[in-house]
Amino acid sequence: MLILFDHGTPAGLTRALGSHTVFKAQARGWDRLTDGALLTAAEEGGFDLLVTIDRRIRYQQNLSSRKIEIVVLVGTTKWSRIREHVERISTAVEAAAPGTYAEVDIPFG
Repeated sequence: MLILFDHGTPAGLTRALGSHTVFKAQARGWDRLTDGALLTAAEEGGFDLLVTIDRRIRYQQNLSSRKIEIVVLVGTTKWSRIREHVERISTAVEAAAPGTYAEVDIPFG
């Protein structure tokens, strides 16, 4: 699976998803795109899944016509907390299907 990490997604998560190919939006020059433009660029770039921390994407975009899968990390972006939940994140990634949206809650403490 080809995965795109949006701005704010911890790089450490790349290792947890090692069976997949991961790119950061910034590496593609897409870190300044609006949500809609980012989703379009990702789909056109052949990405299967977007991992983001932006919960608003669900409400700001019409996701029903999208092919890309979206997994949103909710709560904290601190790698020290996220790494305790990599199994749940990995499960959400594996369960994702084209056009789906899932949230993984990462408690603060």
